[in-house]
Amino acid sequence: MHLYTYDGSFEGLLTVVFEAYERKAWPTAIEQEHLAQPTMFGETIAVHTAEEKAQRVWQGLQKKLSAGALQQLYHTYLWEQPGFEQLIFAYIRLAYSSTDNIEGNYAASCVLHVQQAAKQVHREKHRMEAFVRFQKTKDGLFYATISPDFNVLPLIISHFRKRYADQRWAIYDTRRRYGAYYDLHCATLVNLELSPQQRHATLAEAVMDTEEDKYKQLWQVYFDHVNIPERKNPKLHLRHVPRRYWKYLSEKQPRLHK
Repeated sequence: MHLYTYDGSFEGLLTVVFEAYERKAWPTAIEQEHLAQPTMFGETIAVHTAEEKAQRVWQGLQKKLSAGALQQLYHTYLWEQPGFEQLIFAYIRLAYSSTDNIEGNYAASCVLHVQQAAKQVHREKHRMEAFVRFQKTKDGLFYATISPDFNVLPLIISHFRKRYADQRWAIYDTRRRYGAYYDLHCATLVNLELSPQQRHATLAEAVMDTEEDKYKQLWQVYFDHVNIPERKNPKLHLRHVPRRYWKYLSEKQPRLHK
């Protein structure tokens, strides 16, 4: 038995692949080092991320897989569900060992599961892009919190950078405790240590822009006008806007006094 541990990064996971092939010791488990439990049987191999090794694995995959399949692998990493590391390793091992393209080989469970995981992440990405609402602070920063089911923050940065290119903004993932900050020039990922109260709270009135309430009212008035009672379909509405996303939407918040 071989338990591989790594730092949780995508490059670290690719380094695990490199080490496993170099040792010819296939992992029975792959875990992030801060979550790994010592095993009484077998060997625990602590892998330190090496950019060069990770790059060699990625370059090898580029010869075997299309750009779409490589994206699916990365999305599976962002999926974060139990066993995702072993799933990615199984997919990579199959790709390396096959002389044919494996992307349509749904008889292999890892191929089907990677595709399904990638679809879930892609769907969550689009929902975050549609449902995130910013609040404006007094210093002109637009701030939003998210808590997506999957780690889609790296995937939505490009969307908001293009859409709000002339505004400073920050998006904080309350579940994973890190965020993205755009300073009008570039967007960077930042780690923020906030208290539990700060993570889940909306902006305090003291730091909010004086016009923020008016922006919320505009969203609510707009929603009221486009919402035609005769065409109301609650089931369809919930399918497109699940209840767990309502916390992001100004139009779903308690009505402000006009």
